[in-house]
Amino acid sequence: MQDFKIKIEEAIKKHDFNKIRNINWHEWELADLADLLLNLNKTDRAVLFRLMPRDIAADVFSYLDKENKNSLLKALTDEETRLLLANLKPDDRTDLFEELPGQVTQRLLNLLSVEELKEVRFLLGYPEKSVGRLMTSEYVAVRPEWKVKEALEHIRKMGGNIETLNIIYITDENWKLLDALELEKFILADPEDKVADIMNRSFVSLSAFDNQEKAVQVMQKYDVSALPVTDSDGILIGVVTFDDVLDVAQEEATEDFHKGAAVAPLKNIYREAGIRELYFKRVGWLVVLVFVMLIASEVIAFYEELLASFIALAFFIPLLNCSGGNAGSQSATLTVRALATGDLKTGQLLSVLRREIFVAFSLGVVMAFIVAIFGMITGGAKIALIVGITMIVVIIAASLIGVLLPFFLARISLDPAVASNPLITSIVDILSLFIYFFIANWFLHIM
Repeated sequence: MQDFKIKIEEAIKKHDFNKIRNINWHEWELADLADLLLNLNKTDRAVLFRLMPRDIAADVFSYLDKENKNSLLKALTDEETRLLLANLKPDDRTDLFEELPGQVTQRLLNLLSVEELKEVRFLLGYPEKSVGRLMTSEYVAVRPEWKVKEALEHIRKMGGNIETLNIIYITDENWKLLDALELEKFILADPEDKVADIMNRSFVSLSAFDNQEKAVQVMQKYDVSALPVTDSDGILIGVVTFDDVLDVAQEEATEDFHKGAAVAPLKNIYREAGIRELYFKRVGWLVVLVFVMLIASEVIAFYEELLASFIALAFFIPLLNCSGGNAGSQSATLTVRALATGDLKTGQLLSVLRREIFVAFSLGVVMAFIVAIFGMITGGAKIALIVGITMIVVIIAASLIGVLLPFFLARISLDPAVASNPLITSIVDILSLFIYFFIANWFLHIM
């Protein structure tokens, strides 16, 4: 390897690049080639790396430590960096960009067209549904030591094709984000003042690895049209704008609607979904719910003798089941939405339960009064009392399930929307049958 290193150095010195390109690189171990790179000076290292076949270069690159990877990236041109990323294996790319230095990320984003950004966000290794997949490089940044008139001149020069120009970012020489100011502050300030004089250092930012839903929540909370995106060192690497966040909010709302109806979220819009996709997105939950409802059938079979003795009890099974299912679905819908918007936190469960019990009891009393009238007409005072009490208990139980299930899912980091209305309804149907027959059996034996 030492002899090989000397030959490489001599070829680079003589600019005999064809000799290096014609080397049979595949006969060398990747680890040895990585050592060879590290033993060259920085200039020769960059030259040799450029001359290696793309697939070999990408594999060798994965053997380097983070510091040497970053050093090599800085020595490469934009096109060479892009080609390197494209040839890295997915796991190696993820390891490299577990977090890429902000300045390198910034350079890469700034050299790309709008069409290329989507691909590069993937290449950068940002997780799906992360802010990093959403951010854009279209923003204007100025330095704190500049005069306001210099900053305005820079804004005029760079702002022609910027989507959102109402927020101007202030960074230091290393691109660390220092502030985010409205454009009007620059316009109203004295042109001779320094940018540092109008800074208040009060701004909100996102991490490239934050979930896109957080961008929606933060933008709503602080009522801003754009949010800066930084790495863990505070380096400004992009911005997220309101139109992108609006798309995310719409997608999340649609996804929650689908889950709430026990439908797996569609990959595309409905009119573009094929019959096969629509079938498989729906059949899974329906089959699961069939097995759940078989339990309800077994409950009815268990109390067959009771139903045979008091046939009037059977008339109220659908009424009690539907009432309980509807109450549970109402509670679940309110809870899921409140958790999704941040209106409720998982630590507020007890206060929510206290409120829900009072509301559910009030609802149950009204519904019990109505159903008791029909119970009196159908089966007399006993049946009226049984169905009335059952209605109150079922409404309370169903409402509590509608609250508890979304809270439980949120606590274990699952989407609360999985607590779909059909699932809540099926669970409540089984529970309401148990409650109904237990109360009926107890009352009819003591009266």
